[in-house]
Amino acid sequence: MSLNLRQIEVFRAVMSTGSISGASKVLHVSQPAVSRLLSYTETRVGFPLFERIKGRLYATPEAKRLFREVDHVYLGVQRVNEVAHSLAERRQGVLHIVSSPSIGHVLIPQAIAALCEQYTDARVTFNFLNYAPLQDRLLNHQADIGVISTPIDHPNLETKPLGQSPVCCICPDDHPLARAAMLRLEDLRPWPLIGYDRETPYGRMLAQMYHQAGETLRPTIEVGSPQSACALAQAGAGIALVDEFTLHNWPNGHLVTRPVADAPVLTANLAFLRFEPMSQLAQSFVAILRKLMAVNGFSLLDEAPATVLRH
Repeated sequence: MSLNLRQIEVFRAVMSTGSISGASKVLHVSQPAVSRLLSYTETRVGFPLFERIKGRLYATPEAKRLFREVDHVYLGVQRVNEVAHSLAERRQGVLHIVSSPSIGHVLIPQAIAALCEQYTDARVTFNFLNYAPLQDRLLNHQADIGVISTPIDHPNLETKPLGQSPVCCICPDDHPLARAAMLRLEDLRPWPLIGYDRETPYGRMLAQMYHQAGETLRPTIEVGSPQSACALAQAGAGIALVDEFTLHNWPNGHLVTRPVADAPVLTANLAFLRFEPMSQLAQSFVAILRKLMAVNGFSLLDEAPATVLRH
């Protein structure tokens, strides 16, 4: 009754393509070979998997039920191959980095450039991702480390704080608020506010900030990221609340920053797999990134472990 991996592979290919010819192209084998193995598989399981009507295959209800389980097995095999590939790359000096956009536009490219000067044979990949896909990349061994502004709450991932940046108000340099030494949220009431989608981490942070101050949050414009808020503020569409990581990445323009009383502090977090050692290349990258944060005036937090990171 048991099926081997080859039989599972052929069954899945036929189910996915809907035909013997399609499966043979996917598997790069002849159609008679696929047909023979499929018939043998049906003999092994003891029931027909397909009905053959006018030269076409139609999956039986039993085949459809079996396919759901087979797909889980196939994805598991893919996962094994991805992990093996990731482990091989680590030995060859490859580092995959992912980052949230607000933190990574300038500091991380600078850190990568310094790393590649130190390790001339290293190969690095770098992508901007939002919270959910960034977490998935780490869990699926498609990324070695992530830098993110929101701590990840997952039992297989660890986050370590790197540095902090307070939220401040930005406005054009000719704006009346530009003359204030310190702002309160009530000072922002008369002016169009560029806010954030309530479902984003930034949107939730500002909603909590306004709630704690007893103020009502009424944005004139809502955006998905602080980078978009900077662009709109520079265009004169309104004022915005952003963090200094974002401002450090923003090209020089006509924006003025002003501190806001009781503003939240944004933390840059290092994210990595909890139960796996961090490669030497990754450790070196983290050390370089921390130095760059210090040089650029960000408040550094507890040093991340420099050797094996385990619990």
